[in-house]
Amino acid sequence: MDSRLAQFAALNQKDKAPAYLSLVSEILARQDQSLIAPDLHTLVETVVQGVGIVVGRQVLSELVRNLGTGSISDHNLRKRVVEETLNTLQPRIVSYEEQVNSLRFQLADLLETEEEWSEAARVLMGISSRSLPDEEKFRVNIRIVRLLLEDEDSVQAETYYNRAASLSNSTSDRETQLQFKLCQARISDYARKFLEAAMRYHELSWLAEIDEEERKEMLSAAVTCAVLAPAGPNRSRVLASLYRDERSANLPSYNILSKMFLDHILRPAEIRTFEERLRPHQLAKIAISSNDQLASTIDDDDSAEPSTSTRRGPSTVLDRAVMEHNLLASSKIYNNITFRGLGALLDLAPGAAETMARKMIEQGRLKGSIDQVDKLIWFDAAREEDDAQGKAGGLGDVEQINEDTGAPFTKRWDLQIRMTAASVRSGSPLR
Repeated sequence: MDSRLAQFAALNQKDKAPAYLSLVSEILARQDQSLIAPDLHTLVETVVQGVGIVVGRQVLSELVRNLGTGSISDHNLRKRVVEETLNTLQPRIVSYEEQVNSLRFQLADLLETEEEWSEAARVLMGISSRSLPDEEKFRVNIRIVRLLLEDEDSVQAETYYNRAASLSNSTSDRETQLQFKLCQARISDYARKFLEAAMRYHELSWLAEIDEEERKEMLSAAVTCAVLAPAGPNRSRVLASLYRDERSANLPSYNILSKMFLDHILRPAEIRTFEERLRPHQLAKIAISSNDQLASTIDDDDSAEPSTSTRRGPSTVLDRAVMEHNLLASSKIYNNITFRGLGALLDLAPGAAETMARKMIEQGRLKGSIDQVDKLIWFDAAREEDDAQGKAGGLGDVEQINEDTGAPFTKRWDLQIRMTAASVRSGSPLR
């Protein structure tokens, strides 16, 4: 090998390129594969150091092309050759940027085949994007996000998702756009923005371009995220949309979906069954703030009945979602409830139960008031139809806007007609 390279070095510059190109084909065609990797490594080092950029780019482009078309069938050997060639070229990336990028794409494919998701993502992160068009940058960032999420690295994935979002208008390719939408849903899921994630998953589950089995998985993910979302009118709209989807009846989580939509109180056994299907980030522990810990120490010392629980708050995301749901469901059953009674229902200390109710009332997710003297929570039952069911169709409260015609007598006439019609419906005598 060394003697051949010494002969090529003595050739004229115009004859060097064909000579080195023929040597690349000769090495790749050898039957003894044990010599392929060291010979290619020697060839690449010689080309990079001694033949000039023009010839070097021709030879290396041919080598990269052959590696990409499967000239080396053995997976481990091909991976070794790609890694060694990449290590040799990386210090000279300014001169061989295109070849280095192509090798990185190939190495990422090989690592992805081995399910080395994070390693594949790190290889793609090293790609120089200066010469890439915006559409290609968008695809690379989306691929990095997908790989990082496979290893549950949501923090770094969100960084590359934000980069991709700034380039989302650079492509019209439908497949790439769908991958971006799926990344949106998954990033929201990992960031515990469960309501947003549920809506995005449900939207994707209707797209005909996606495989039927994958659509079913997205629908199941939408239900899971909707269950984990904070209780309140917004979640109720999403639950209604999922409950009325005929496909949901075939999901394992349909039982808990229906109970949440119908405002039934959830029992521990039902929660345990649902918990088994959750992913690790959906079982994350949550910390209780110092203010909430202090507020939850309030107890009803005047009562002879001991507290049924000493828990100071929910311990996981699922725990919090279920407690908030049961609190909202109890507001449909009772006009009022004591702190101790609510604590027994939620398996919380009375002070912690009051703290949870207070926060939900403050955030507008529960209608009611708190009487701290009598240690009672009063639920607002003034409306005939609660927010959960009244807005379940997705329209919410419809604002009635009267057209301003600018004619006072016309307005007076319209008002008289409405009063007359109302009197007829109620059966009262006309005046």
